[in-house]
Amino acid sequence: MVLFFQLLIDGLASGAIYASLALALVLIFRATRIVNFGQGEMATLSAYCAWQLCEWGLPVALSFLIVGAASFLLGVFVFRAVIKPVSKAPVETIVVITLGLFVFFQSLCLWLWRADQRAFPAMFPSGGWDILGVRVTASALCILLVLLCLAATMGAIFRFTRLGLAMRASAYSSEKSLLVGIRVERMLMLGWGFAATIGFIAAVLVGPRLFLSPTMMLPILLYALASATLGGWDSPLGALVGGLIVGVAESLGATFLPFIGADLRVVIPIAVTLVILLVRPVGLFGSSTVVKV
Repeated sequence: MVLFFQLLIDGLASGAIYASLALALVLIFRATRIVNFGQGEMATLSAYCAWQLCEWGLPVALSFLIVGAASFLLGVFVFRAVIKPVSKAPVETIVVITLGLFVFFQSLCLWLWRADQRAFPAMFPSGGWDILGVRVTASALCILLVLLCLAATMGAIFRFTRLGLAMRASAYSSEKSLLVGIRVERMLMLGWGFAATIGFIAAVLVGPRLFLSPTMMLPILLYALASATLGGWDSPLGALVGGLIVGVAESLGATFLPFIGADLRVVIPIAVTLVILLVRPVGLFGSSTVVKV
């Protein structure tokens, strides 16, 4: 039983990271109906920039604040320069373009910083507590707290502010939003900016657990895609819950299913997602669309 709760705590910490990136993916999808496969690599570039500022002597917290703001601007720039010109193109074209973003940002990191792995600075203390034999690390607790604060902040913005209401309206119907005076393009830019910042937060959370490298966020992106699919692509709450479920399923399955083991643990969240989709194709919190024929 102690092992079970230990794996549960570790899984929730990992799931919080997956949920953070899944939230960024869902925000963009809700606004533009686009799955940005380059989201993880954009976060990797931001993480490298934060690491570089720390190497130049800036305090860790100040470096993260500067790069967090720069990540927002990066998301806005990518939307204006890459996505907006092809917004009316077929969905297949946009998928290829986001895959191009994936390759571009990964190659840019490789060109600027090479493939050598680097230690990423940690914001959280390394200690912990033993509770009834279960080790609860300060890092895991802080990661969960960051996720809760992130979820509460985004929820408050979308529910209680005029900006959030305008973004929700733009995502629901851009044509009707234009008729009531909402600047849809500006709302879409803000959505991409917020998503890029949240992606950077995910990279900051995962960086100390892994070595910084150009491919660092690739497995996180796979888990985040599974989390968003599991929770529902039109539900930020679903992205958060889906990420936690994926993290716990991965942690428990890799230990209690010996025929899978650590090397094939990526199969576990995919299998969980497939089972849920067979029962509820729109995900746990997704909404069904009714079309009259």
